[in-house]
Amino acid sequence: MTHDALLSAQDGLPPKLRFWAVVTVGLAVFLTVIDQMVVNVALPTIGAELGASPAATVWIVNAYQVAIMLPLLPLSSAGDIFGYRRVYLAGLALFGLASIGCALATSIEVLVLMRVIQGLGAAGVMSVNMALVRFIHPINRLGYGIGINAVIIAISAAAGPTLASFILAIADWPWLFWVKLPFAFLAFAIGLYTLPKTPRASHPFDGASAALSAVTFGALIFFIDSMSHDAPPLLIAAEFLVVVVGGIVLVKREMSVPQPLLPVDLLRLPIFALSVGTSICSFLSQTLAFVALPFHMQAIGYSAVEVGLLMTPWMLATAVLAPIAGRLSDRHPAGLLGLIGLILFAAGLAALVLVDERTSTLDMMWRMALAGAGFGLYQSPNNRTMQASAPRRRSGGASGMQAMARLLGQTVGAALTALAFAQFVDGNVVAMWMAVAFAMIGAIVSSLRLRDIANPEGPGS
Repeated sequence: MTHDALLSAQDGLPPKLRFWAVVTVGLAVFLTVIDQMVVNVALPTIGAELGASPAATVWIVNAYQVAIMLPLLPLSSAGDIFGYRRVYLAGLALFGLASIGCALATSIEVLVLMRVIQGLGAAGVMSVNMALVRFIHPINRLGYGIGINAVIIAISAAAGPTLASFILAIADWPWLFWVKLPFAFLAFAIGLYTLPKTPRASHPFDGASAALSAVTFGALIFFIDSMSHDAPPLLIAAEFLVVVVGGIVLVKREMSVPQPLLPVDLLRLPIFALSVGTSICSFLSQTLAFVALPFHMQAIGYSAVEVGLLMTPWMLATAVLAPIAGRLSDRHPAGLLGLIGLILFAAGLAALVLVDERTSTLDMMWRMALAGAGFGLYQSPNNRTMQASAPRRRSGGASGMQAMARLLGQTVGAALTALAFAQFVDGNVVAMWMAVAFAMIGAIVSSLRLRDIANPEGPGS
């Protein structure tokens, strides 16, 4: 069997190539996830050294997030047409090159520009990541492969703040970007040889739909941000109008094409649509908790360092449960696993809201672990179902929609947290209870998938 034939295998790669492909994907996911965590911690330091105001400094993060979200669906469609491997490797290379630009930046304007380019590279990785995972692993081990991905995300998120603190303790902030460079190019070099070549769609790239998608979702991001920061009513109304009009035009256009950039064909599949809804609710809940919990814990007397250490069991529990849940999802329906996982997640969050000055360290740790375990139990099965319920030729659309659901949940969660802080004296408590509510809504949405238990994977085989 030739190397190209091995790379084009329809039901997963041979074990040796599969191992190195998993290494490539793991490194890329690690870099894109840890980047957000590391830079968040370093914002005050970077802003001070570049002489930027806090409002301007925040755009180091905002520009990156916007640059990821806007091209996600166009890039997932490009993956269907040009090959997921090409889009992935191009994104990885752009991410590495932009990291050099970030490290060399001497002004806030240049750094924000480089972060936009870096975000475009990260979008290339995120848009087709799950599509590649689907072709790397055999279908009967797809849940396990997705579980590995979830473990890497959890470990990256847990390690980010610690890594940032360590680097800033021994070096200047540009090293936050320099240290990622060798890993980016190592992943690129390995990926050139090991990532699978996948079937390509014959239809042309739809530039008009890509532009409409970028405008609509860009307006949505700014609308959500404006709602949480008391922007002028006229601006909020204008942004909302762009979202509504752009969304209507985009959906109407996509319903008339056989391979839509916005995967309305996949959203017609109940199990896919319900999995997307479950994902949005869960990440919305997780973001509300992640942002509000440190404030909640510091309000009852914990230091910033103690908060970071006490949140570690959350990440560790997610990392432990994710691969187990992935294996379970190869045999049991995601609707049931998601229902159980998100109920446990909600219970852990509710237990954390109820902590006070008398709560012991051990008592705090089991509450964190319960929340993390619940999230880990839900995540891998949900991601597997989103991929497996879509036809293989639409793996790019499913992958892009999965990333979009996560980012939408995170964006709305951050905005709702800011709104709670602005409107309520005990905004951290309100935000935490909102997190509990959205986790329960996610559990309910997940349970609706049990109606499709006789055909849990849809047409995706």
